[in-house]
Amino acid sequence: MKHSRVIRDAAREDPADVWSDRSGTGFDRPDRPIRRRALLLAATAAAGATAIAGRRRDEPAARWVNPPASPPSRPQASGSHDSAGHDHPPDDGVTHGPPDTPALALTFHGDGAEAQARTLLGELERGGARVTVLAVGSWLSAYPRMAARILDGGHELGNHTQHHLAIADLGAADVHAEIDGCAAVLKGLTGSIGRWFRPSATQYANDTIRAEAARVGYPVCLSYDVDALDFTDPDPAAVVRAVIEAAGNGSIVSMHFGHAATVAAIPELLDRLRQRGLRAVTMTELMR
Repeated sequence: MKHSRVIRDAAREDPADVWSDRSGTGFDRPDRPIRRRALLLAATAAAGATAIAGRRRDEPAARWVNPPASPPSRPQASGSHDSAGHDHPPDDGVTHGPPDTPALALTFHGDGAEAQARTLLGELERGGARVTVLAVGSWLSAYPRMAARILDGGHELGNHTQHHLAIADLGAADVHAEIDGCAAVLKGLTGSIGRWFRPSATQYANDTIRAEAARVGYPVCLSYDVDALDFTDPDPAAVVRAVIEAAGNGSIVSMHFGHAATVAAIPELLDRLRQRGLRAVTMTELMR
């Protein structure tokens, strides 16, 4: 494809320029000609836009490879309940990891300001955490370099639908389009649709969501058992408290990019988790 050829040609000329912000600074090298830098940025953005339009799954993989989609290990089935106390019987979703594993997964809704997302990733990495980012497809298309930034930090990328609609209220065709659209963006930017899919605006997948996710290539849907409630913009101490009071071995924690309190809470949160002997790992590592 035309845009892919532009990126590949530029990479052959000077590979270090293609992703010049791998350090996480977000800045290009100042000694590079402005024209070349503009060309590369335009080509990268165009590649993300192409993915939105429905990149073919048989095209060559990008250089940053996300873990491939495959059936994850499953913990022993157990029922779960939401914050209102409603019971949810075992289904095809993953709400909790192995209860005998002294680790948990911090899973992030990927959206919001790029600079703030980079700051959050830096705080996580300084604390030794590796996390799973369930990215909104339209966000990745707007900030395509974030895909490489996330993977370079040792984290993993998953699917959180294309536009973050109330997916449980949609019909089958629209559900499929939301899941498949984000999968196309992930495939175009990383070479893989990723292993994990979490439905948007609902904690639990319904039958339609599960069926359409399986059609796209996600055999299970990812839920969570701990909600940090950071999207409500509380103070950082409240974010830490919400996680620490509810999390334990094998917990899957729902958190969000795009909120200042989340960024501020990370150092203390990771320190408190370490004191309890809990490591923050990716979903794939948790489920091994």
